Amino acid sequence: MRYLVIAGAVISLFLAMDALRLFTSTQLLSSWIRIETHYYFALLGSLLPLAFLIFPRIRFVDSVLSILTISICGYFFFNAEPIVDEGWEFGAPELATWMSFALWVLLLEAVRRSSGWAIFGIALVFSIMPMFADHLPGPFAGLQSTPQEAAVYHALSIESIFGLPFRAFADLVIGFILFGIALQYTGGGKFFLDLAFAILGHVRGGPAKVAILSSGLMGSMSGSVITNVLTTGQLTIPAMKETGMSPETAAGVEACASTGGVLLPPIMGSTAFVMATFLEVPYYQVALAAAIPALLYFFGLFLQVDAYAATVGLKGMPREELPGIAETLKGGWFYLGAFAALIFLLLVLQREAVAPYIATGLLLVLNQLSPKHRWRMADLTEFLAATGKLLVELVCVLAGVGLIVGALSVTGLSGTLVNDLLYLAGDSLWLLLIMGAVTSFVLGIGMTVTAAYIFLAIVLAPALIQGNMDPMSVHLFILYWAMLSFITPPVALGAYAAASIAGSNPMRTGFAAMKLGSVIYFIPFIFVLDPGLIMKGAPMAVAQSVLEALLGIWLIVLGIQGYLPFLGVVRSMLRRGGLVLAGLLIALPRIEPWADIGFDNSMQIVAGTLVVVLVVAWQRYAGRAAQAGQ
Repeated sequence: MRYLVIAGAVISLFLAMDALRLFTSTQLLSSWIRIETHYYFALLGSLLPLAFLIFPRIRFVDSVLSILTISICGYFFFNAEPIVDEGWEFGAPELATWMSFALWVLLLEAVRRSSGWAIFGIALVFSIMPMFADHLPGPFAGLQSTPQEAAVYHALSIESIFGLPFRAFADLVIGFILFGIALQYTGGGKFFLDLAFAILGHVRGGPAKVAILSSGLMGSMSGSVITNVLTTGQLTIPAMKETGMSPETAAGVEACASTGGVLLPPIMGSTAFVMATFLEVPYYQVALAAAIPALLYFFGLFLQVDAYAATVGLKGMPREELPGIAETLKGGWFYLGAFAALIFLLLVLQREAVAPYIATGLLLVLNQLSPKHRWRMADLTEFLAATGKLLVELVCVLAGVGLIVGALSVTGLSGTLVNDLLYLAGDSLWLLLIMGAVTSFVLGIGMTVTAAYIFLAIVLAPALIQGNMDPMSVHLFILYWAMLSFITPPVALGAYAAASIAGSNPMRTGFAAMKLGSVIYFIPFIFVLDPGLIMKGAPMAVAQSVLEALLGIWLIVLGIQGYLPFLGVVRSMLRRGGLVLAGLLIALPRIEPWADIGFDNSMQIVAGTLVVVLVVAWQRYAGRAAQAGQ
């Protein structure tokens, strides 16, 4: 089975690179892959059958399902041109119809095995919805399709299985997944961890700050919160506990840092590539727009940890126990070189599709020049097997989510639900935002982040955009709130994974992560209302927006943690609430309905400043009174 997974990885990588003409100026397989759907059927056929082998149940049955999947994809591959030319998605031959039913069922079973019952159930319900859409109540009623029409639409159109999620996977995601795994398997994870320890290990709360830096970088590479927690957390959580941090807090820090890593450019998670496809913009524009919000999140998390360390008196690690910066850079400079090459190709040359492949090739060549990290054949097979497994998991979930997209498309519900949301919210932008935040969070509990994002990108995003909001801000807003389920009880999968390493109570760890990462609950509302934070606008306006957001987040953090520099712990909940209020007044660009009566952003800043002055004066008075009482 292992070698079949490696073969699937090699074939899919070759197909993706050949489609981008990385080998020659023309496609090597041009005589076979003449249209886009040739490529899609070949890619699905090289990966989907492996889901039944990677997630086995009964060996004989698994083998039959794999062979059947290959046969169906092969049949559609060889008939890709008639499918397009003769419009099979609206009226397929009988054999193609039965094969469409079979592919539909096989995909659902692959989703169940790879992603669990929750996403399977949601994909199943939505995929069969076209057959009874006209019987659904009120706003959920749509156009009805026969079972045969639904099956061929799912399998043969480019709006369902091969819809936007799959196309983003085929055109962009594969290369970045390859680069992320290459970084991990060449020792990039250890390098970034050592570099973080060398830079921050000795400062107040050092190991926790190391976790923020290293997990942020690793999360950006892996694109997975759980994977990031289980890799970097093995080293950072014990180090945090050794310096006196409670197990729940140590695990919470790691969970928050790993969650933020998936929001951090240049790689981010697979959802960011789907976002670029939805918005019909180059991926580098998504990465640039996400940069400031991600840095605000890590800035807030860093301040949270620093305030916590100051409050409880946490120290850093002894310098003699830490690696040196120069030594660390000397041993792993080529990781930074590969990152620099990727960023140069993305931002300067704007070659986003080929950038990760070139950066991966550079990384692997430099890796072979390093005696310490040089691969042997066993390392290469491990790398290819890991790549194959991750590609299979992603193709299952993205093709499965495509069934949801297809169902909303064929029934016409994607448009009617938008109008219903606008009707419910009336003229209130804030109500629509809160509805979006709650819906994103709830869907993030039961779905993968990508699935939740795609559903809301179809249903909710257009409603917010019609409220005169920037499309990029809206899509990032949805992504951020879908990510929150990783650190918010009762689910908090990222926190629970970290708790298993820390040996802490999972629920208490979830609440600790929620408190430490609480700034992420505010940041989406800040940047969705201020396009300057996604680099829209004049440079001075962007700089002003960033400064206001930084100051506001700092005050929010101080209020949440109950700490003021030079003045110590703030015990009064009223004073702490005042700091949070001041932070919101300064960070938010406008607060309805105050803006309607002339209370503009400058007045909000003045009001926030006055609140801070009052809180500081009150804290000083309380401190002097306490000293006098002693």
